[in-house]
Amino acid sequence: MVHRSSADVIIKGKEMGDSGAVMPASRQRLDRNDIRTLVLSALGGTLEFYDFVVFVFFAIPLGHLFFPPDTPPWLAQLQVFGIFAAGYLARPLGGIVMAHYGDTSGRKRMFMLSVFLMALPTLAIGLLPVYAQIGALAPVLLLGLRVVQGIAVGGEVPGAWVFVAEHAPRGRTGFACASLTSGLTAGILLGSLAAAAINAHFSHAELLAWGWRLPFIAGGVFGFFAVWLRHWLAETPVFEAMRARKQLARGLPLALVLRDHRGAIALSMLVTWMLTAAIVVVILMAPVLVQSTFHLPATRAFAGNAVASLALAAGCLAFGRLTDRVGSAWSLLVGAAALALSTWWLFVDLRAGGAHFLPLYALAGFCVGVVGVVPVVMVEAFPPAIRFSGLSFSYNIAYALFGGFTPPLVGLLVRGFGPLAPAHYVAVTALVGAGVAAWLLARGRQVQNSSSCTAQR
Repeated sequence: MVHRSSADVIIKGKEMGDSGAVMPASRQRLDRNDIRTLVLSALGGTLEFYDFVVFVFFAIPLGHLFFPPDTPPWLAQLQVFGIFAAGYLARPLGGIVMAHYGDTSGRKRMFMLSVFLMALPTLAIGLLPVYAQIGALAPVLLLGLRVVQGIAVGGEVPGAWVFVAEHAPRGRTGFACASLTSGLTAGILLGSLAAAAINAHFSHAELLAWGWRLPFIAGGVFGFFAVWLRHWLAETPVFEAMRARKQLARGLPLALVLRDHRGAIALSMLVTWMLTAAIVVVILMAPVLVQSTFHLPATRAFAGNAVASLALAAGCLAFGRLTDRVGSAWSLLVGAAALALSTWWLFVDLRAGGAHFLPLYALAGFCVGVVGVVPVVMVEAFPPAIRFSGLSFSYNIAYALFGGFTPPLVGLLVRGFGPLAPAHYVAVTALVGAGVAAWLLARGRQVQNSSSCTAQR
């Protein structure tokens, strides 16, 4: 890996350290080493995120297998969603610990550790005995393994965004973060394809007997392969420059974040709320909602999810390119509006029978690609010395609060307010995202006006 000059690293650190609306810098081309770093990071993220999300695609068979047979289907599904949510609630623990060492010892070490911690419990879930074999211990073990997965992903996602952002040349941070996010969402696509293939090739009895185990066992193997891939990556030039100049955070990085960067924390948590709603509702929960609420067959639900996940990966890249051209604030504003409208259109069509389910789900998936802008906003909000800790704390606490409670909350909203409730929930969070974008634009104008006045003096 060829590192950029120290001057470029320092300039880059300053550009990415303001919590205001950062305007796009003059862009440099991605060289061969940059592309190699992005590809290897994204591929590793794909394999790890597959391990984390494949759980939700098998919520229905897991509900049958890990709870008493006389449990009502809606309650079993709600309990599985609760175990799924436990993974999100565990994320802050992993994120805080790994971010501390990422800010003080290096980004790469934590980048490798997180994927290793994900592979182990995923493989174990695939080998786990079910309720009929060990009774109430089965859901307890499932919950414990899900918590370990949450600890792992709590360090993975923030660390991956910081890693690729600090490797990216000036003016390419948007595409770098979006390419990593696209890789993570490709993990969702991989999980959706696995679910679609298993539902298509196995009978219901075969699926409950042993077919459900296959995606988890494969996920464990994928995870160990991702560890090997990340061995070939280099430490970020930003961290190397800080270490050489002895500019690493002194004391606890998180303490500095909580003392000096509360505004950046609030901003990051708000955009993460929008991200959680988009991913959890539109991508992860939709295949189950399509079956349970709108009564579409499982094969069509998972086929639609595969198309939407593919569109999401493309949407992340598109919004990343847009961010490098017009800035994160404008890109976030446009994307939030598109997310609200496309999700509402999808659920209205489903309520009418789903005649246009596939193209509308693809459109909604593409618009969910606005999540590729979110890491850019958060990376820009914190200075390099405490960036990993600031981003990880904000993102994981918000995801634990919003993402963790979203599955059971949406399930209850559907029962209480009807089938359009998920779309309305996403629209509320998109409005929050648009509000953050408007604040960033207003702050950016204030900074520009202040700079102009200073220059005139």
